[in-house]
Amino acid sequence: MKIVTDEISKKELTEMSKKMFGNLVKAVVDIEKRIMAIDADLHADEEALLLENGSAQKDLWGINFYPELEGEDFVEFDSMINLRPAQGNCSRGIDDEKIRKKILEIINKLVKNNGISA
Repeated sequence: MKIVTDEISKKELTEMSKKMFGNLVKAVVDIEKRIMAIDADLHADEEALLLENGSAQKDLWGINFYPELEGEDFVEFDSMINLRPAQGNCSRGIDDEKIRKKILEIINKLVKNNGISA
């Protein structure tokens, strides 16, 4: 598990995905600090790592990368940590389009050659 503050390649994500069931990489994105934690079995573990490093709970959103896929299929907005009725998010997805767009912008900065558009 690590925090990505600069850049990671899609190739690195592909290598990480080989350890996971379903060839995915779980990630938690901090939409204020514009960083993410990756490479853990649970989004909750990545969330805890970011909280220990000064992130605020309200800014953390769970996603999954599918490095072998392209375009919109590369990222999935799905995690139990996203279920936050108090913040207006009543699903495991991310209901607010502005937050999804912000996450895609962060991914475009952090993941080289990801093939998605924000």
